[in-house]
Amino acid sequence: MDLFTLGATAQPYLALLVVLVMFALFAREVFPAEVVAIMGAAVMLVTGILPYSTALDVLSNPAPWTIAMMFLIMGALVRTGALDWFTQIAQRQAEIKPRLSVGTLIGFVVLASAIVSNTPVVVVMIPVVVQIARTIGQPASKMLIPLSYAAIMGGTLTLIGTSTNLLVDGVARANGMEPFGIVEVTPLAIVVVIWGMIYLRYIAPRLLPARDSMADLLSDKAKMRFFTELAVPEDSRLIGQRAVDVDLFKREGVRVIDVLRGDASLRRDLTSVVLEPGDRVVLRTQMSELLSLQENKNLRTVDKLSSIRTETVEVLISPGARMVGRTLGQLRLRRRYGVYPLAVHRRNQNIGRQLDDLVVRVGDTLLLEGAPEDIRRLAADMGLVDIARPSARAFRRDRAPVAIGALFGIVVLAAFGVAPILLLAFLAVAVVLMTRCIDADEAFSFVEGRLLALIFSMLAVGAALESSGAVKLIVNSVSPWLMVLPPVLVVWAIYLLTSVLTEMVSNNAVAVVMTPIAIGLAHALGYDPRPFVVAVMISASASFATPIGYQTNMMVYGPGGYRFSDFLRVGIPLNLSIGIVASLLIPFIWPL
Repeated sequence: MDLFTLGATAQPYLALLVVLVMFALFAREVFPAEVVAIMGAAVMLVTGILPYSTALDVLSNPAPWTIAMMFLIMGALVRTGALDWFTQIAQRQAEIKPRLSVGTLIGFVVLASAIVSNTPVVVVMIPVVVQIARTIGQPASKMLIPLSYAAIMGGTLTLIGTSTNLLVDGVARANGMEPFGIVEVTPLAIVVVIWGMIYLRYIAPRLLPARDSMADLLSDKAKMRFFTELAVPEDSRLIGQRAVDVDLFKREGVRVIDVLRGDASLRRDLTSVVLEPGDRVVLRTQMSELLSLQENKNLRTVDKLSSIRTETVEVLISPGARMVGRTLGQLRLRRRYGVYPLAVHRRNQNIGRQLDDLVVRVGDTLLLEGAPEDIRRLAADMGLVDIARPSARAFRRDRAPVAIGALFGIVVLAAFGVAPILLLAFLAVAVVLMTRCIDADEAFSFVEGRLLALIFSMLAVGAALESSGAVKLIVNSVSPWLMVLPPVLVVWAIYLLTSVLTEMVSNNAVAVVMTPIAIGLAHALGYDPRPFVVAVMISASASFATPIGYQTNMMVYGPGGYRFSDFLRVGIPLNLSIGIVASLLIPFIWPL
């Protein structure tokens, strides 16, 4: 029973207000996207906008369950080394024909993303791309955005290439449409991919920046700056000196940010602070200076064990990392692994000194120091990706054909309409688990619970918009304006609106909201809704203009050292041009 129920007249307006607030929170990133979605769905339930029985029906939508099954299949491919096989080929080719290897790698990413989730493909390929970039003497920033864009476009080739396609199909089914075939969108997507490859080959290189990044640290350690915290030991020669007068802190590229004495910060009057034993000095340093300061006997890295030979490694926080959502202090890396976080890089910004209070997010890059074996143990336990080099592990290579066969079985049988995709995916998961391509505990670690929470919650919000009459309200308001436009421009309008929203908030959230609106507009205008839904499907996936619109863009943001404006400069022309191509072709493939 609802805690309180609003009048039927007020419900659609409140539903739209809730969605607008959610979109604002998505864009500002005050809370993680899945938290915003859950809060929005909860408000819909409490106010009675979303009836409880309707919310339960959301659980029967096949899209989230299919996505979960595909995560498990992806885990089997990773565990058996099926993806690693190609990365090794790409690395060998890079040594012989480095420039040719770039095209080969991009082609593989496109094809792989068509049949498996594109986010893991990008995560696996980032270290390979970084190594190839160094081999051919190019900054990684020239290659990582193309890597992400290729994966995004590849995901549009089939229904299972991206969760967005599956989600749009699930919402369309819930609105009474016939299910999409696994390769129904392929003819359109092939043209999109061809144009995208031309753009990446001939236009994007002129727009991409040449910039230092976290991924370049091991080859050029002098230019990136970090915050680090150093303690003054009792036998230090720096005791009694003013912090701002210490020669070590006056070097080029070094700046004193704060001095901590116990729990107190002395930052307000740094010029008068005289160093005492136990003080902790917070410095902003260049990478080369950071490493040299750590070796100075008059200073000591806080909690660092100097007796252990260590190495400095940068890692990427991927969607599957078990650090996400926890603070570095809670993780107790020093106590559990003997590994120390030196710096955190987030969206081209260095995080301040309070590293223990930092909540780890997807897309962060961490600079860690510790014994090689300790770092490897941490990376294995937490699911971290070493950007500097591809991971080396013991794969179950003899079972790789089983995992590949299970994946292609889904694609082929679904293409011929033998059974629904969810059923085929469920059977494929049973096969890879029974044949021990991957153990069950490891397999389920590949399932992105945060994404599934976002999807289920947004499906509930979408159902609330439909049941409250908010979708009808939007359709009745917009359809008179669209009625005077030619069909191609109507498709373009749907595409453009979806694309703009996708660049600001989660693509899956936008797909859920826009699909029923597109269907309603089609019916109001007297058109077949299928081409409108295809426009939503392509535009919600083809997110190039911002790093927040699509997860693979976020994955390359830190390693490439990109700025927000880089994605705008390279992505907006690609967004607009693909929108024009898709809008012109959609009415020919799916007649209005």
